[in-house]
Amino acid sequence: MTAHDPAQPQQFVDQVTAGPGGAMTDEVGVITGDLTLTTRLHPDGRAHLTIQYTGADEWYTLTGSPVLLPPTGLEAQHHDALERIRRGNAAQAAS
Repeated sequence: MTAHDPAQPQQFVDQVTAGPGGAMTDEVGVITGDLTLTTRLHPDGRAHLTIQYTGADEWYTLTGSPVLLPPTGLEAQHHDALERIRRGNAAQAAS
């Protein structure tokens, strides 16, 4: 587990368009199209990634989440997930 610097943000949110094959969620399977990804640092020291259709009310767990926070930090985890989603192929959180 990586120690969190309190000066660093504990949440990142970005919109992303899923590539072919979309992103895999625990609740509803693959979702596609314009999505919003949120990556949050929880007190348990792991990164929790949730995703939604942009503008919708429902949030879904990105399959594989929560994940251990990498040494590169929460922002790097978030950007890695964004790239995975852009590639599609039923993208999941990095383990």
